[in-house]
Amino acid sequence: MDWLGEQAEHFESLSNFSERLLDGLTTTVLLTLLGGLVAFVVAVVLGLMAGSPSLWLRGPARVLIEFFRGISLLVLLFWMVYVLPVFLIRYDIPLPGPQDHTFVTGVLALGINYGAYGAEAVRASLTTVPKGQWEATTALSMSWVHKMRRIIFPQAWALMIPSLANLWIHLLKGSAIVYILPRVNDLTFELNNLRRPTDVWFSHAFVGLVTYFLLALVLLFVMQALEARAKHRLGRGPSLREVFSLRLRPVSTEGSSPAAGKGGEDR
Repeated sequence: MDWLGEQAEHFESLSNFSERLLDGLTTTVLLTLLGGLVAFVVAVVLGLMAGSPSLWLRGPARVLIEFFRGISLLVLLFWMVYVLPVFLIRYDIPLPGPQDHTFVTGVLALGINYGAYGAEAVRASLTTVPKGQWEATTALSMSWVHKMRRIIFPQAWALMIPSLANLWIHLLKGSAIVYILPRVNDLTFELNNLRRPTDVWFSHAFVGLVTYFLLALVLLFVMQALEARAKHRLGRGPSLREVFSLRLRPVSTEGSSPAAGKGGEDR
């Protein structure tokens, strides 16, 4: 009974913190969506550059990819908030200070860090497009932008979605680190506040675990829908309506009818 009474008190504290938790959840969702958008742009740009035959594009892209993949997200956040302003002030660069826009800084850090990982998924997907497709675009004298937009990238897009989905879920979980920045009260920040009137097991191992799991599940469903749509447009799979349809398809008996009839005649 003591344990049940303690849980009842925890749920009462949870209801009192509900508004703050919703605000933190909103911040986490925004960090995930905006950071994912920045990461996608970075991944596409660096991935296309890394897959370019030109050394002048491929070289800088490889340096940036390896640098931002090798640096910790935590270190990148500290560098952007506390080191970068020193250079801005010393060299009188007229840019807004990252320490004054910590939410934007968190979005950019997430986007740059995970975008570097996504760039490898983009580059690898472009290389898996059949060589004949590349040769066909060259034979048709297509411009680089035209062949990428109409032929190459749509095929690579269907291949890179699973990898990008995994990275987006990792980005969601990585956004929990951003709470260390001032004025970024995300879900993890509010869970730390909930821990005080309850305990760490209830706030993090129950509320936090369930919430982050549900968010990851939503992201997974969204990316699976995008993958199904991309494959259907290439003629490689069912449409979204067919994927999410709950109706059972009737089983065809055309192949079994003659055999059944013959068996009846034998009897």
